[in-house]
Amino acid sequence: MKPALRVMIVGLTEPVLFGLMIFLAAGTVNYWQSWVLLVVFTLATWTSNLYLLVANPDALQRRMHGGPAAETRPVQKVVMLGLWASLLSMLVVSSLDHRFGWSAVPAAVCVLGSVLVAVGLVTPMLVIMQNNYAAATVRVEAGQPLASSGLYGLVRHPMYAGNVVMMIGIPLALGSYWGLLLVLPGVFVLALRITDEERLLVAELAGYLDYTQRVRYRLVPGVW
Repeated sequence: MKPALRVMIVGLTEPVLFGLMIFLAAGTVNYWQSWVLLVVFTLATWTSNLYLLVANPDALQRRMHGGPAAETRPVQKVVMLGLWASLLSMLVVSSLDHRFGWSAVPAAVCVLGSVLVAVGLVTPMLVIMQNNYAAATVRVEAGQPLASSGLYGLVRHPMYAGNVVMMIGIPLALGSYWGLLLVLPGVFVLALRITDEERLLVAELAGYLDYTQRVRYRLVPGVW
């Protein structure tokens, strides 16, 4: 499938599917927080993908070739299933929260949540601008250089850091504090992914072990 066509299909399909899940769980379409989130999600995703389509189509191909089936390491197949389950559960629980009124989240916090989602979604584009080999699957390609500057000078996995920001933003954007509980299993599964990925990188990417000594934190500066 041509990259431009795939960008269009994914860019249209994902918001529709997420929207259906949200509105069915919420029991209403009169849910302004979800509409804002879906618009932000669509704009951020399209902006990132269209930029990469023009500026770096090879990197876009790597980015879009993801999911459990695309992983070659068995543990990563399980991890990806866990990440998707966490994300979808977060959408459903947050929407049920809206339906039954479990949380009272101020509008300003909901807007902040949407901003965090936008930041989390745009982060992969910024990462790929600094590392053309950043992909949606765990692998090391022939001739792949070590990326150690820019965002990689702050944490060893800036793309995953963006994922965490997005996960925190989603429940807040949907007006749910209870949905934040689903961030914990999401981060746990992400930590498993990182731990396994670093075994591969130490073994196959030249200079990575020394890099881990220079940049101590994997995901969150000062924490882990």
